[in-house]
Amino acid sequence: MRESITRRSNLGWTIVGVLAAVLLAALWAAPLLWALSTALRPELETVSADFHWLPQTWTLDAFARTLGAGNVVRWLFNSFLVALLVTVVTMAISLMAAYAFSQLRFRGHTVLFGVAMLAFLLPFEALLVPLFRTMNQLGLINTYAGIVLPQVVSPVVIYVFKQFFDEIPADFREAATMDGAGPLRVLWSVYLPISGNIVWAMAIVTFIAAWNNFLWPFIIVTSNDMMTIPLGLTQTYDAFGVRYAQLMAAALLGAMPVALAYIAFQRRVTQGFLAASGLKG
Repeated sequence: MRESITRRSNLGWTIVGVLAAVLLAALWAAPLLWALSTALRPELETVSADFHWLPQTWTLDAFARTLGAGNVVRWLFNSFLVALLVTVVTMAISLMAAYAFSQLRFRGHTVLFGVAMLAFLLPFEALLVPLFRTMNQLGLINTYAGIVLPQVVSPVVIYVFKQFFDEIPADFREAATMDGAGPLRVLWSVYLPISGNIVWAMAIVTFIAAWNNFLWPFIIVTSNDMMTIPLGLTQTYDAFGVRYAQLMAAALLGAMPVALAYIAFQRRVTQGFLAASGLKG
């Protein structure tokens, strides 16, 4: 009897969980579906007083106009290049820093790690003025380097990698060192293969964050040709005001690459976070 009651109770909670998940998924998907519906309407229908979830007239005109404008393609290219460079450099810096903090002992080790972690307490907005002045003095205003460099140091990624490296037995490093491998060789040949999932997870998260970054490109970019897609979307106006269908089409085109990247590497991201939390998938 007790087993029957327990099964019914578990089944009830399972149903509640599924219904809650469906409700949350619907709440998340509703804005996305509305954006898609708006992008598939004629411009006149987007400002109509009559409310319809589905377009009365289906058209791809907004996507054609958006892609035909030319600047959206340029913004997408800028976003991809910037996000890729930020991801590659951030991973390289974070892996080397995390390995040094985790496996090497040197003078000032604890102090330097504490200073790095203090960056958690500093919002990026507090660094805008000194970062802008530094980029200006280096002549990097309105350049790819100026957009990329202030984004490549991530205390969060360093901390995650360090915590993961702390769990790897020191015997691995000692055995490689006895064979004559230096710190970089040990990191590349021993620690990096073991850390594949967490590296992929942090790379995808970093790529998405760099792709979606609006504030810093807004500060450092001064020309239309150097804009990234989040910044470029603010320029989708003309003499007649906002074109909502084109705006939604551009937003969907801008979100599509990161959505596809996450879907493609979703399993690696999940396995990476499970590994970082000490769980096994």
